[in-house]
Amino acid sequence: MRKLKKVLFWALMTLLAALLVAGSVFLLQGYRLYKSALEEDPLAEKVAAIQSRASYVTMAELPAIYKDAVIAAEDHRYYAHKGVDPIGIARALWVDLTTWSLREGGSTITQQLAKNLYFPQNNSPARKIAEMFMAFKLERDYGKEVVLDLYINSIYYGSGYYCIYDAAQGYFDKEPAALTAYECTLLAGIPNAPSVYAPTVNPDLAAQRHGQVLDKMVRNGYLTQEEAEEIQNEKDL
Repeated sequence: MRKLKKVLFWALMTLLAALLVAGSVFLLQGYRLYKSALEEDPLAEKVAAIQSRASYVTMAELPAIYKDAVIAAEDHRYYAHKGVDPIGIARALWVDLTTWSLREGGSTITQQLAKNLYFPQNNSPARKIAEMFMAFKLERDYGKEVVLDLYINSIYYGSGYYCIYDAAQGYFDKEPAALTAYECTLLAGIPNAPSVYAPTVNPDLAAQRHGQVLDKMVRNGYLTQEEAEEIQNEKDL
């Protein structure tokens, strides 16, 4: 029995050492990828290019409920982290492990922006690390509010719409500032899986996702249940 415990102990130590080495390798590779991306395309130039677009709209120009919906749907601890959310990552890992799935990613809004700006086609472990470094830099250099503005002006909303202005025009034929509560909360749910939740492609799934966004807003204190039900019923008016 003592021999078995000893073998198990050293097997565990070997596994932990291997994980530590692998983690160190990925960390170094990710940092190098992050630095290389910045050298090739400086962040300030990326940001300036987005902000100079005629379609650029700040979150302050949109109905307040849109901001609440985006944060509730994508990153409810947005104002509690510095770009990367360890609690969110741990929760996502737990869900993935207990459900034997990869349905939870743990990425913050800032990490999603970093991926969209620099690593859209790269799904390697090193990319994830590079994305984290970039998220820290985005929040350090620009702050929470500008990051949100950049996010809604560069995220994909399905059906060929790559910013909130185009999505508002394309789906509802109106300026973003004129969006209703129903339209705001519907749009906030699309970027999670735009090819699936685009209302012009899968109206039933879009409606299902919309319900999930409203549930998250209720759960995080942005809406009462009665307010959520009123918004849900707007489409029938």
